[in-house]
Amino acid sequence: MSEAPTDARPGPNPEDRKIITLARSARARTGVPEGAAVRDETGRTYVAATVALDSLRLSALRTAVAMAVASGAASLEAAAVVTAADALPDDDLAAVRDLGGAGTPVLLAGPDGAVRATIPAS
Repeated sequence: MSEAPTDARPGPNPEDRKIITLARSARARTGVPEGAAVRDETGRTYVAATVALDSLRLSALRTAVAMAVASGAASLEAAAVVTAADALPDDDLAAVRDLGGAGTPVLLAGPDGAVRATIPAS
């Protein structure tokens, strides 16, 4: 008897679900295109939304990475971005790579919180 096919991709673990939920909340609360959250090597999380001022423009992910750096984080374990976009700019992935390393996973989720892709920061 054969088993029914299953999705080979495992769902996010509870800690990854948490940063997706936080990113989704930041996006909804501020009404901006993106929300992001990153988790550092000690498990602390940093949550941010898109910054769109006349004098300063930052994606939510770059803002979250900057907050982690400013708080003394030495590395990142994971990142999540909630957006309607289908891909992330190279500059966003570079910011994660600079702090977290090439293997740091970046979860790309839609506005509903469903993970559409896991992108290595490489």
